[in-house]
Amino acid sequence: MQEIPFDLLTKYNVPIPRYTSYPTVPFWEEKIDSDHWKLLFTRRFQESNAQEGISLYIHLPYCESLCTFCGCNKRITTNHSVEKEYIDTLIKEWNLYKILMGQKPVIREFHIGGGTPTFFSPENLKRLLAAIFHDSIVPEEHEFGFEGHPNNTTKAHLKMFRSFGFNRVSFGMQDSNLEVQQIINRIQPLKNVKRVVKWARELGYESINLDLVYGLPRQDLPKITKTIEDALTIRPDRIAFYSYAHVPWTSRAQRLFDERDLPHANQKMALYQQGKNMLIKAGYVDIGMDHFALPADQMVLAHSDGSLHRNFMGYTVQKTGLLLGLGVSSISDIYFGFAQNKKSISEYFEQIARQELAIFKGYFLTKTDQKMRQYILDIACQGRTNFNENDLAILQEFTFDALEALASDGLLNYGPYGVELTELGKHFTRNVCKAFDLKLLSSEHLEKSFSQAI
Repeated sequence: MQEIPFDLLTKYNVPIPRYTSYPTVPFWEEKIDSDHWKLLFTRRFQESNAQEGISLYIHLPYCESLCTFCGCNKRITTNHSVEKEYIDTLIKEWNLYKILMGQKPVIREFHIGGGTPTFFSPENLKRLLAAIFHDSIVPEEHEFGFEGHPNNTTKAHLKMFRSFGFNRVSFGMQDSNLEVQQIINRIQPLKNVKRVVKWARELGYESINLDLVYGLPRQDLPKITKTIEDALTIRPDRIAFYSYAHVPWTSRAQRLFDERDLPHANQKMALYQQGKNMLIKAGYVDIGMDHFALPADQMVLAHSDGSLHRNFMGYTVQKTGLLLGLGVSSISDIYFGFAQNKKSISEYFEQIARQELAIFKGYFLTKTDQKMRQYILDIACQGRTNFNENDLAILQEFTFDALEALASDGLLNYGPYGVELTELGKHFTRNVCKAFDLKLLSSEHLEKSFSQAI
């Protein structure tokens, strides 16, 4: 197992995007042409729906308590009466898009995130899903998943989702040490994680993921070792081993941390290496960008045969041409453009109530953007890419110097035909993607928009 030199970890531990989109969100326009978006959406939907179907993401923002490490868009409340209005509004938004579709959608991929989706009762979630699937087609081969909080996911939640064809579930474990759980305000006994995983397996879920986070306050090598050991006793199909993104300028709850409690750069890198080595030794395959899976998992197979895809939901084995995001702050991707919904729940409600799409910002890609996006997707998903001869002039101007520097550190091999990451380079996938990020390469003021690579 190859050890990563600490001098390289230090050198490449810079603010950098996670590349779930290109261009990345800080480069989007603060106002989007809604009519143009609708036109492109309808055109792209008809193409994608006829070929492979669409992807759907729904954001459920409510949580009963604040996890102070979390950077997601959320609303903290213990008042469950908010569920009805939010579900009603989601259904109205779905129906607005159904008008643009003009035909039954083929839903091949579906993910529900948050917030805490299991904040909502099984009954209210069932009402939402019934409305979504009422006039839709679900192909035999599909991937439907949701995020569950181990403390409040009930067997009724799991049964209800399973009855609608959901076959994947992700549970946020984060860290299994009480001291860390206390400081991030996420008290979660290991027995709760084991209980919900056991239920999911009994009910026939095909893939179970655990989210783990390194770099949290007061984490050290013994604590990360215990967390990985605890996760391995459960042996989920997939493990997302995320770097804690300290962005207090956008996530105000993170200002509650005493930054002296955060592992410094070398300590955080040691946590990453320890966790990664333990996962690989236990038989997990490193997919790249924080994701690990057992050898028989579909994600590993897709990574091997070149069919792995990446979108705002992360890595996926379902490569659809359109991702529709519903709910507050959700993002839609129609390949030719991105659009984000209002981030405020009240504004989201108001816009949908006026029978208007809730979008407020976005970006329409140029031809050059589309080319760079594909290079970034190839690197992120397959670890290699081939150059189009027509792109060589712009690549030589903006990209080749960066690739030369990466190659000199042994991270990749490249020539006039393409790029391929080395085994060492796979640990620095985001840094290699950056070489094709013409927006970021030409920017001098957006470093603070992104978290550190490690």
